[in-house]
Amino acid sequence: MSEPPAGAARPRPQPDQETEFFWTSGRDGRLRFRACAACSALIHPPQPVCRHCRGHDTAVREVSGRATLIGFTVNHRFPLPGLPAPFVVAQVAIEEDPRVRLTTNVVDCAPEDLRLGMLMEVVFEQVGDTWLPVFRPAEAQPEPAPLPPDDPAPARMPDHVRRASTARRFEDGAVISGAGASRIGRRLMVPPLHLTVEACEKAVADAGLTLDDIDGLSTYPGGGAYGGFAEGGVTALESALGIRPVWHNGAGETFGPGGSVIAAMLAVAGGLARHVLCFRTVWEATYAELIRQGKIQPPRSGTADGWFKPFGAVSPAVMLAMNAQRHMHRYGSTRETLGWIALNQRAGAARHPHAVYRDPLTMDDYLSARTITTPFGLYDCDVPCDAATAVVVSAAETAPDLRKAPVRVEAVGTQIVERPEWDQATLTHEPQVLGQAAHLWTRTDLRPADVDVALLYDGFTFNCLSWIEALGFCGIGEARDFLDGGKNIARNGILPLNPHGGQLSHGRTHGMGLLHEAVVQLRGEADARQVAGARTAVVSSGGLTPSGVLLLRTDG
Repeated sequence: MSEPPAGAARPRPQPDQETEFFWTSGRDGRLRFRACAACSALIHPPQPVCRHCRGHDTAVREVSGRATLIGFTVNHRFPLPGLPAPFVVAQVAIEEDPRVRLTTNVVDCAPEDLRLGMLMEVVFEQVGDTWLPVFRPAEAQPEPAPLPPDDPAPARMPDHVRRASTARRFEDGAVISGAGASRIGRRLMVPPLHLTVEACEKAVADAGLTLDDIDGLSTYPGGGAYGGFAEGGVTALESALGIRPVWHNGAGETFGPGGSVIAAMLAVAGGLARHVLCFRTVWEATYAELIRQGKIQPPRSGTADGWFKPFGAVSPAVMLAMNAQRHMHRYGSTRETLGWIALNQRAGAARHPHAVYRDPLTMDDYLSARTITTPFGLYDCDVPCDAATAVVVSAAETAPDLRKAPVRVEAVGTQIVERPEWDQATLTHEPQVLGQAAHLWTRTDLRPADVDVALLYDGFTFNCLSWIEALGFCGIGEARDFLDGGKNIARNGILPLNPHGGQLSHGRTHGMGLLHEAVVQLRGEADARQVAGARTAVVSSGGLTPSGVLLLRTDG
């Protein structure tokens, strides 16, 4: 990525009525938060109510400006105006209430001198009419502090899961009847709706249905969302195919791409539709190339995106890298731990004729690859591509009439337990995996040992590690030993993981490709990459927030 023009101003926040006090506090050199009068908790980001005691009596409070360094990453890949790479993105826990964290930058310190647990103090950088709180190491340094505890702690996530309110399971009312995938590749230079139609027609034919049988459409994230990541949503596909659905759904605030499938299950289980076509399209590679050629313009997002962009946290890689760093700090995992995941996905992709990256990958290749944002290197990150994936969700009573034996959904896990904000969530795991994984196992009598193949979200290697621990395939903090050598996650291991190559090597299909592979595996149609005797599969969906997980099975 090219460097921004010299002398350009860094991005600045866009204060509103709720946040203006925060972004202008630095005018007098003081850091301020909204605080609860009843329980004294700090409230960040500002809200009209305290999430801890639900009190409504709040006021702005000045704090000391001291904090603990709880995470940092040296960003090499994503320069911004005013922030030429490399630079440090960090997270600090506020001394008065360590539950509150700020995404920020570290100044006046070389990255190699930073240590987790350091005492930091705020200084302010003026950008226009706002003041950005950045932090430097305090002059007097006590012994490094431990990471603050998570709220709730990973081991206590199951304590917060709500049990099913009824013995009737909506999962029993739906099946996955068809699956289809378009061509996949780097810079196909094909309009995204063409890929969507291609995948959808294949999925409908795979189910033994016609487009006239389809009475529902469901997608993620829907029209108008995420440039380069969609074809236009339900309305675009309906306009192309003329389906006239009796029910439709398209939303970004759901359980990742799997949310469109769960919504479709609810629709058919409730009798609102019989056959719902669910689809997901990405065309990020072509989108980026067209921008480079000047043929399209990127969307204008104003001068800032929330609480992150002013500090250069413009990619999920930056945020998740700090979670990975903290996992290494607390549990002893290493870059090699993540490397075994990358090597496993590449070995699987070598058996998939359509995977984007199929060349062999060694641990030396992995470790010597260029840095993206520490501790992530190139092979920790998924492969931007162009592709569409679709599945058909049908009412369970249609199963006898379907072309192939259906894949059944044993259970779903969807509950949000931790905070949804990326920098306020679990410190040592990908946000929004621990609660959803715990929820899954309350809806089934099956257990992790019953899973034959795992299709786990791997936008980054660390996503996979988080899901492996969250779902109980090893204990919290035990991934280093479980992944060592890669044997446990190999195609013939105790937990075959992403045998098609996952998003790290097959291509970033944004989670829907994982579901497609699960269906193919459970049907025994995966050819050279087939996991022997696969009858149960777990599929996780979503990158950071939000996300969900499905447990699939066959009747065999």
